[in-house]
Parts: sequence; C-alpha cells; structure tokens
Amino acid sequence: MLRFMPVGDSMTIGSAGEHTWRYRMWQHLRATYGGPFAVVGPREALYDKATDTPTSYEYADPDFPHFHLAGWGEGWLHMAPLIGEAVRAHRADVLLVSLGLIDLGFYTNAGQTADNLRSFIAEARAAKPTVRMVFLPVIPNVRARTDVPFATEVALFNELQAKAVADLDERRSPLLLASLPESYDVDHDTYDGTHPNAAGEHKIAGAFAGAMHQAWGVGGEYGDEGDGTTEDEDDGETARDFERYRATHSSSRRSAWR
Repeated sequence: MLRFMPVGDSMTIGSAGEHTWRYRMWQHLRATYGGPFAVVGPREALYDKATDTPTSYEYADPDFPHFHLAGWGEGWLHMAPLIGEAVRAHRADVLLVSLGLIDLGFYTNAGQTADNLRSFIAEARAAKPTVRMVFLPVIPNVRARTDVPFATEVALFNELQAKAVADLDERRSPLLLASLPESYDVDHDTYDGTHPNAAGEHKIAGAFAGAMHQAWGVGGEYGDEGDGTTEDEDDGETARDFERYRATHSSSRRSAWR
C-alpha cells in the first residue's frame, strides 16, 4: 500500500466548508491509481476562521481520509522540525508538499526558506531513507502584484527550490518538482487572492498528479477519472483502511494541536 501525506500551509489545510485540494487528489487517486493506497498524517482538522483555531471538521464532503500535516500560518520553518516524526509515525511513502508562501511573506527570505527546505528533506530521509517527495512551486498570490520585493523573493525561492530538488534527488529517495498549476489565475482560482476555490483546488491537485504520473507512472493524468463523481462508488476497501488508520492513530489526532 502506498501512503501519501499532504504537507502544507493554509492552502493545504483549508478552512471550514471547503473540499480542499487534498480531497480532489484523493478522488483522483481513487479513480486512477489502480492499487491500494492511504492518505496519512498526524492532523485531520480544517482551520476555523470564526474561532481562529484549526479545530473544524466541517468539510464540504467529510467522507474521505482527511489526514495531513498542514497548518494555517505554518511554513518550512515550522514543518522541517516536525516532518521526521510524522513520516516515522505514519510510515509515509510519498510527501505532497506545498510550502513557502507564508515563509516568504512573514518569516524568512528566499535563501533562508531554501535552507529550511533542505532541512525538511534531510529530516524526512532520516526518518525513512526511501521516502519520495513532490514539491509544488510557490504560487504568487495577489500581494505579488504590488509588492515588488515580495514578488522577487517568490521568484528567487522557486529557483532555489528547483536547484535543491535537482541537487538532492536520489535513486532510492526521488524528488520531483511539479509544474506551477496550468493557467492558475488568482482572480478566478482563489476566493481571496491567496486561498484556492474549487477551481484552484483542482488545479493544485492536477499539478501534483501530473508530476507523479509523468515521472513515476503513479495514477493517471488529472481528469482521467471522468466527471469527478467517484465519491458515490462503492469502495469498501478504502473505507476499511480509513477506519483502521483512524483507530490506530486516534490519540495522535486528539493531541495534534495541543
């Protein structure tokens, strides 16, 4: 069984009432992977804007394995120290990583952010030497239109991330850099200039899916699943795996945000 762990910031955790790109990816893999897989991670919740806490379980469709390692306002700076234990505890095989925007906006410059990226890779491999990782470039948000220094840092980090992926790629622990989501437009694919709406969720999931399919033969091209209504199909094996995983890691779920 291939175990996928989504890792990210506010664009990955999502907020109450959303599907999230994690859901779109699960639908895609369910329809195209052709083998057993699981979505794993130490956290489950969405961010609740009303309480300013990551405590909501109000997914637009809650009937999917919504495990992850993502946090509102968390970036490479925060995830690098956490990823080793998360990989070890949840036996992740593939990390789907979307990080960097919050770092560059509030915490670190491009060079410092790239250093944290490299630390993240090292910590993940220390926990599991064969772990695979797929990285999404930072998608510039609406701020990049008027804040030239910020836009410059985003562009520089994307270059540094591409270099790190090329430098650190290994046969036993391959690294992939996904393409920026095709035709992504913050005016149409986000609800606030940063966070993806349904269209944006599909494009982010499609970027990850395309990279894995083209490089590793995992799944199909995004859209091969048809009309996206696979949630109504019977999938007892996935449901049983989900419940077994939930029961095993229930204590981790309860304590994830303490």
